[in-house]
Amino acid sequence: MAQHKYPDKAPPADRRLQVIAGIFLLLPMIALVPVGWYARTTPKLGAFPFFIWYQMALVFFCVICTSIAYALVKKARPAVPFQPADAPLAKDGEV
Repeated sequence: MAQHKYPDKAPPADRRLQVIAGIFLLLPMIALVPVGWYARTTPKLGAFPFFIWYQMALVFFCVICTSIAYALVKKARPAVPFQPADAPLAKDGEV
């Protein structure tokens, strides 16, 4: 595994992936804002009116969107192994 040249500095992040992750985090919020869309009783799903099962579906939708955003952020900013400040830097080709 290659060591980062400057262990106390974070590697550059992929901004495109971070923006896409932000969009995935905004989707559930946007789905909750227009209350007029889902503040109704029909169609029913069993005994549950639309308002209730829409919000329950949004719980799962939020979990999915947050998981995707988390994976994108992890991919956008790769982990750098920690190296104490007093440890010597690894030379090229060394582990």
